[in-house]
Amino acid sequence: MYVIVVGAGKVGWNLARELLGKGHEVTLIESERRRYLIVEQELEHAVQYGDATELWVLERAGIQRADLVIAVTGDDEDNMLICQVAKEKYLCQRIVARVNNPRNLQHFKLLGIRPAVSATDLILRLIEHEVPQYGLVQLLALEGERLEIIELEVVDGAPAAGCRVEDIELPDGSLIISVLRGGKGFVPKSDTVIEAGDEVLLILDPGLESAITPQFTRNGAGPG
Repeated sequence: MYVIVVGAGKVGWNLARELLGKGHEVTLIESERRRYLIVEQELEHAVQYGDATELWVLERAGIQRADLVIAVTGDDEDNMLICQVAKEKYLCQRIVARVNNPRNLQHFKLLGIRPAVSATDLILRLIEHEVPQYGLVQLLALEGERLEIIELEVVDGAPAAGCRVEDIELPDGSLIISVLRGGKGFVPKSDTVIEAGDEVLLILDPGLESAITPQFTRNGAGPG
């Protein structure tokens, strides 16, 4: 796979190093001269100096044949522009963008730049996983496929506690795919009995969380 990584900060440098270590062909582009010279001492010909928002710099790096373009500069506007150009002008099928300010995440999505990765958003997800509100955590949003994966903790007294999977009242478009019990996960069968304290993973159509949550909380009390 040929990968172009834009931005030789810690993220870009480490990405390039790991990808090269896995046997991929990589070009790392850096616009700051001093940073370029530092990285060039290790990566040598795999790093190029230039501003990747300029088409000739991308073309010099061989964007026409790139399998993947990753924009991880410290500037969200640059990352947006680079990925948009890679996708729309050079028809690169795979792009990944770093989002420095989570408030800009929606702008990336509106432009069709996906996946757009926000470190802040990922850390917040981890915090929510450790201290979940209402016992619900969104683990993954597959926006292209319009699916979500969520995790719910079954509380004592919940409608689902003590019920077989096939008897739990779930809306169409939702499915229990895994149960974590006692630190071990397993794929449940239709006659598996859900117990209080279980952590249940479901895959569902977006927007069904409010209909699903009451089955796993006490007295059907969901998010208010």
